[in-house]
Amino acid sequence: MNKLAIGIDLGGTQVRAALIDEDGNVLKRAALPTAAAAGPSVVTDQLHELATSVSASASRHQLVGVGVSSPGPIDTERGIALSIPTLAGFVDVPFAQMIEDRIGLPVWLENDGIAAALGEWRFGAGRQKQNLVYVTVSTGIGGGVVSDGRLLRGRRGLAGHIGHMTIVRDGQPCPCGNKGCWEAYASGTAFGQRARLRAGPIATLLGDGASIDGRAVFAAAPQGDTLALELVSEEADLLGIGIANLLHLYSPDVVVVGGGMASGFDLLHPGIIARISVAAMPAFRDTPIVRAALGDNSGLIGAAALAFDAARSGSARSLAH
Repeated sequence: MNKLAIGIDLGGTQVRAALIDEDGNVLKRAALPTAAAAGPSVVTDQLHELATSVSASASRHQLVGVGVSSPGPIDTERGIALSIPTLAGFVDVPFAQMIEDRIGLPVWLENDGIAAALGEWRFGAGRQKQNLVYVTVSTGIGGGVVSDGRLLRGRRGLAGHIGHMTIVRDGQPCPCGNKGCWEAYASGTAFGQRARLRAGPIATLLGDGASIDGRAVFAAAPQGDTLALELVSEEADLLGIGIANLLHLYSPDVVVVGGGMASGFDLLHPGIIARISVAAMPAFRDTPIVRAALGDNSGLIGAAALAFDAARSGSARSLAH
């Protein structure tokens, strides 16, 4: 009987679940808008609803457990949400235990960047690499690191908060409480804000009254829209600054870029490389910068891999206990 796992990817705007096999194939997927303002109990109910939906065709004996990819900071050793700024009430919440009690399967909780890094390392753009940095650029910026063939988790599983490197002293405020974070300048949120602040009435990216966001900018840039091209160039440069720092810190074989902003990767890539060619020391400049191969399934597949790994090792203990 083929073993299966449920992967859950919790975000500030959407929560997704998938039924996944041991080869990393997504068999069924479902999603809901995240009840981000409703508190942990309601969000846990959403996770249960999605998990039940995607696993309806599987027998209980096939399911090895549930992996949950969550924004942080979270203490993955104890399964506790420490303080998630995008989700109301997620402060010192025993989240893994709540999910396990609701769903009735062993639960493994992981930071979303680390889960996505695991997915890309195991099944995607980082396969057979010993050193990898995964960067997710979406509402915020997060990531995960594989170093010398091992997933880097750090104290309490808190490693990988790469979006909170300071790149501008006393710069723009960041949701984390600091100023000048990479996330405050280069996230999809910041990108969209710059576009809305500077969009003029004749800009192509305005379209037919459509909302001005990253997708609109990426659609307008290939049409030669001057503002869109400027915004893409600035964003690529900001991403390149942070990635150059990561090259120096971790010396990866590859940097994998995912998240919603990866939809414009082909437009951003030349500018990222241009900044790296200036900001990185020569020995680091030839590191490939590639798009995530699993797309928006990276976190789902990585989360499910946690459950499979535990099953293979014979561990029946989840992080909730």
